[in-house]
Amino acid sequence: MPPHILAIDQGTSSSRALVFPVADGRLGVPLAIVQQEFKQHYPADGWVEHDPEEIWLSTLESCRAAIKEAGLSAADIACIGITNQRETTVVWDRDSGEAVYPAIVWQDRRTADYCRRLKKAGHEGLIQERTGLLLDPYFSASKLRWILHNKEAPPTGSAAGDALASKAPPQGGSDLYKLAKGGRLAFGTVDSFLLWRLTGGTNHFTDATNASRTMLFDIHAQKWDEDLLRLFDIPAAMLPEVRDCAADFGSTEPSLFGRAIPITGMIGDQQSAAFGQACFSSGMAKSTYGTGCFMLLNTGDTAVKSANRLLTTVAYRLEGEVCYALEGSIFMAGAVMQWLRDGLGLIKDAADSEAIARRAEESGVYMVPAFTGLGAPYWDPQARGAIFGMTRDTGVGDIVTAALMSVCYQTRDLVEAMKLDGAALSALRVDGGMAANDYLLQRLADVVDCPVHRPHNIETTALGAAYMAGLQAGLFTSLDEISAQWQLQQEFTPQQDSVWRDARYAGWQDAVRRCRSDT
Repeated sequence: MPPHILAIDQGTSSSRALVFPVADGRLGVPLAIVQQEFKQHYPADGWVEHDPEEIWLSTLESCRAAIKEAGLSAADIACIGITNQRETTVVWDRDSGEAVYPAIVWQDRRTADYCRRLKKAGHEGLIQERTGLLLDPYFSASKLRWILHNKEAPPTGSAAGDALASKAPPQGGSDLYKLAKGGRLAFGTVDSFLLWRLTGGTNHFTDATNASRTMLFDIHAQKWDEDLLRLFDIPAAMLPEVRDCAADFGSTEPSLFGRAIPITGMIGDQQSAAFGQACFSSGMAKSTYGTGCFMLLNTGDTAVKSANRLLTTVAYRLEGEVCYALEGSIFMAGAVMQWLRDGLGLIKDAADSEAIARRAEESGVYMVPAFTGLGAPYWDPQARGAIFGMTRDTGVGDIVTAALMSVCYQTRDLVEAMKLDGAALSALRVDGGMAANDYLLQRLADVVDCPVHRPHNIETTALGAAYMAGLQAGLFTSLDEISAQWQLQQEFTPQQDSVWRDARYAGWQDAVRRCRSDT
């Protein structure tokens, strides 16, 4: 029997497990894909939380079910690769393994005022120079500081908050800080938390890509930055050890799956998607359309400092060698369709949006989905969503189409910023759940004026984790071997002229201006 790789794809709205066979250095079609959604908690305006226990249990159950569905046992799994939602912040007790507070999700904006004060005090320059990031509540550092220093009682009103409130010390953050400084508490992004649980509380590691999203990691020196730890007042004792993306992360506790399985790959979800898209050469770009939208442009061994509010980040690190990327982050993409489905009831399934948009006539309706602020290149955490241009004739089709088009316009925002930073995109590789929508991808090509390439396998986030784990396990020998496996499924080329494109983009820019908090 050929070896198999178990890929864990722990995302913002669900946990997934995929089992891939490997034969002659090629990754096969997954034998099983199991997905479990979990609850999103919104205890206050701009706050977004997850229950860490739900994250863990949904991950564990998905893995067990995927192995069973594939007709395999743990003995058939050669290794595990983990990819995860980035920036989401978890703090847990090393003794019990239990989280002391709900996971604060990357979308959460509760620290916006604190970040604004730091920016006003002139700290953003140091942060960008060391980490490649901008001073924004999106990243882990201010979330972690909030957990440790918040003097208020943990908020209730959500299942996660109610369940965990009783576990927090009576004085809130002040006591947590003492525990953290004494080495009792551990911090991690979701990859690190899952690794701790998978290894039975023995291994506290992360990888260079996830570390680069904390706003505490020097991406040039490749180490935790002492100046930033002092700025945010974060005890170094609670930080994980940073390793390559393909490395020995330990093995699973034997009781979880029936035997110990080596964990040989960890990488943040957007970097994993770029790896799965084989964006290994400088100038190659991918855009993932999941809960949010994230575009990464490979810049090789050069950490390009953006002059246009993009992020400089670690694309991957192998054998100590770092590959960098420019990244544009959009907070709402697939989450907009989820809102139309669950919040408004306008669609029964996200897949329905394509047929609805095809039937709708063009209108002047614009949706700016700034439900948790605006990401790149605006970085406005106080912006809020709105729909503009509605008339008495506006219907469901107009709103659904405007939601899809908002993804295209936000992508163009990123493309324009990358062009100003000197990048020239010859093509854009896309993936994620929304990449199955032909209408969206054609309009994307029209709006950004660039060919859009959809691969045969759009599960590239899980692919990246599997490839990374397989590299360390010796199932793949090189990046060239992996790159040769990428296959184009369909190319979408621009069908509209510049007049059409620029007129609609100007309408989008006007709508964004009206939503911004600083205009």
